[in-house]
Amino acid sequence: MSIIISFMLLVCLISCTTARDSSREALQVTIGIGNGNLSKGCNDRHRNLPFKLNYICSYKGFYCDNPPDNKSAIAVASIDFNGFQLSAPSLDGFLDQLPDIALFHANSNNFSGSLSPNIAKLRYLYELDISNNRFSGPFPDAVLNMPGLTFLDIRFNFFTGSVPSQIFTQNLDALFINNNEFMIHLPDNIVNTHIFYLTLANNKFNGPLPRTIFKAFSSLAEVLLLNDQLTGCIPYEVGLLKEAVVFDAGNNQLTGHLPFSLACMENLEQLNFAGNLLFGAVPEVVCELGKLMNLSLSDNYFIHVGPMCRILIERGVLDVRNNCIPDLPFQRSVEECANFFAHPRFCPRMWSYNYIPCYHFPSSSSIPEMAPSP
Repeated sequence: MSIIISFMLLVCLISCTTARDSSREALQVTIGIGNGNLSKGCNDRHRNLPFKLNYICSYKGFYCDNPPDNKSAIAVASIDFNGFQLSAPSLDGFLDQLPDIALFHANSNNFSGSLSPNIAKLRYLYELDISNNRFSGPFPDAVLNMPGLTFLDIRFNFFTGSVPSQIFTQNLDALFINNNEFMIHLPDNIVNTHIFYLTLANNKFNGPLPRTIFKAFSSLAEVLLLNDQLTGCIPYEVGLLKEAVVFDAGNNQLTGHLPFSLACMENLEQLNFAGNLLFGAVPEVVCELGKLMNLSLSDNYFIHVGPMCRILIERGVLDVRNNCIPDLPFQRSVEECANFFAHPRFCPRMWSYNYIPCYHFPSSSSIPEMAPSP
């Protein structure tokens, strides 16, 4: 039995026409809000006929299946509007009225407004991608009440304000919130997380890198923190990211030495600390990482590289341009380097920068908080 929904996509599909071009047959949809009257763009056959669900499912972008709790029924299970160039002032009354939807992908459109709190009622939704649109307002807190959600992508929008720390402890495998206007310190109270892919780049995250966050994020494969406003020193705990393949914290205001513990990140292929305020020697143990394909340390204030690192420079793997290394080309001027070192920068727990936890990891009680007296 076909399910008939007097639908107009629940008063939110304002116009619907089938279009043909040289590449595909597409559904041209404009989603909006209103009193449910179809626009003049729809012909009479569409204007007055209630939508049959199997008719809607024939349109490009709509995919239907049996709901998990009713195998004899059919429902909209997935929507893929990626790159359709759709526009609307809101998705309210559309997305939140699809109770059986599992995947909603609508990136690279012109949707705006904020996300309705009612999306928390979508019990089957596990992938939500609204990236590269014009959404705004605060972080969509409704996703905190969606335990089934495993993939959240809201990057390249205009969201502002803080990011609730609870989002990092959800059942998410992937969290992409880069290229918004979020402003917050990274949380220091996270105990555990399931996230494998984390992008916080191109926001206004500020403050130091919390020591505790790295143990919680030890399963991360990729973490992007570039182009934020992070400050302070890099704690040795960064080496606990033993599964990381990509770590990018370029173009921040991090300072101090590179910790030797980076040598524990044996799966690293790309490591970027370019455009910070780092100084000292580039650790040879980092240059010995076997899978490194790109090590970007340009635009800092390093003063020395050893023989292994020089091999990586020759291979084009290590970039140390615009530093303060006396015998290498393309470095900062003597005056610029002298001016930087005229203002000393100190990091706490300096002993820890030579500490490599994967070589020997004593109990926390035996790790001093301060360097021992000479």
